[in-house]
Amino acid sequence: MEVQLRQIESREGASALAGRLTECAAAAVAEYREGVLPAGIGARIAEGHFDAPERVLLVAESEPGAADLGLCLTGPFEDPLTGERQPFVRLLFVEPSVRHRGLARAMQGEVRAILAERGLEVLAGRAPHNDDALVSMGERWGFVRQWAYLVYEP
Repeated sequence: MEVQLRQIESREGASALAGRLTECAAAAVAEYREGVLPAGIGARIAEGHFDAPERVLLVAESEPGAADLGLCLTGPFEDPLTGERQPFVRLLFVEPSVRHRGLARAMQGEVRAILAERGLEVLAGRAPHNDDALVSMGERWGFVRQWAYLVYEP
């Protein structure tokens, strides 16, 4: 499988991917919870994408312009008490037909390199509480467990 990774560096480029962003976000969320994403989520992601150095949008393609194999989106996370900001993986999606071939790892590596060029060395992410496979994958890539957040749902 030949894969090309491409960073989307313009608002116009991100806007052209609004539909794909919506599809990938919906598929990723459906893997761990029920629910519908807000209408226009892809367009909102694309529109607000370039206002912070923590933001990276990377697509994985079988051919130039396809954005068909996966994508990774990062953005800022701000600690609610200290106000410290760091890049946060908001969406990491790989098409099911090409999973378990190192594509997610390659995208994460490229995203970390882009962020490092911007002087941002730390990258955070999240995983559903019972997704041991995802946590294990992150730990193999060098992520460490630091925080857990709890949600009360009546």
